[in-house]
Amino acid sequence: MSTKYLNNRDMLKQIHLSKATYCEYLTDEDRDYDLILPSVDKINIRSIAQAKRERAKRLERETGEKQNAKDIQKQDLVFRIMTFDHVPNSKRKAKPKTVSEAKAKCNFPPFQHWRFNDKDKLMCVGKSHWKGGLSNGHFSIDHGKMTNTLAKMFILLTQRYGTRGNWRGYTYNDEMQGQALMQLSQIGLQFDESKSDNPFAYYTAAITNSFTRILNVEKKNQSLRDDLLQEAGMTPSHTRQIEWEIQQKKEHKE
Repeated sequence: MSTKYLNNRDMLKQIHLSKATYCEYLTDEDRDYDLILPSVDKINIRSIAQAKRERAKRLERETGEKQNAKDIQKQDLVFRIMTFDHVPNSKRKAKPKTVSEAKAKCNFPPFQHWRFNDKDKLMCVGKSHWKGGLSNGHFSIDHGKMTNTLAKMFILLTQRYGTRGNWRGYTYNDEMQGQALMQLSQIGLQFDESKSDNPFAYYTAAITNSFTRILNVEKKNQSLRDDLLQEAGMTPSHTRQIEWEIQQKKEHKE
């Protein structure tokens, strides 16, 4: 895959397309949003003006033609509202401390899409984790999937990280990459666009944690092997020998 895919803009696009497979929209035009807000109450004169500017920027990127935000009609705007309103209640937590703990578990932060109709009234035109009609459908978390392109991005990102100088020398580098890919497959869509526009950093942090986890496990296993070898009167690993030599030098200086 070309390196051009490893940038935030393309990653955000694939995250959006992946999440869309778990959503239901009134029309195809309701899929792409212009502004993310925490509630419908936040849709006002200022947020509408901001949404027009964001939509103008997006259309300019897609068409390559200069767009004037003032020419955009209010009815053309789509607002993504981060909400659990359509997510059913759950008893998975005896004493829930947050709204998310009181609701059914979702594979990414739930949302709805809203826009103005011809009568200047706000209406819901899309729901995440939804299957069937908006009014007669039902909650679902297993009918969508990650796009192939996003999966390939995860593979390339992990492979590149594994070639870094501080990781590539380990004999269990493949295990590190495997752990990282498994972690990305689990948390890949949990990236919240309402809080950040930098998925590259989010995924890199997850990969770092996975590599470090395998490293710590292997170090612990190696230490146990060295202890058993020494107890049996055999030569331990080269690493244990180096550590012993360093320790002896420190004691000699003291």
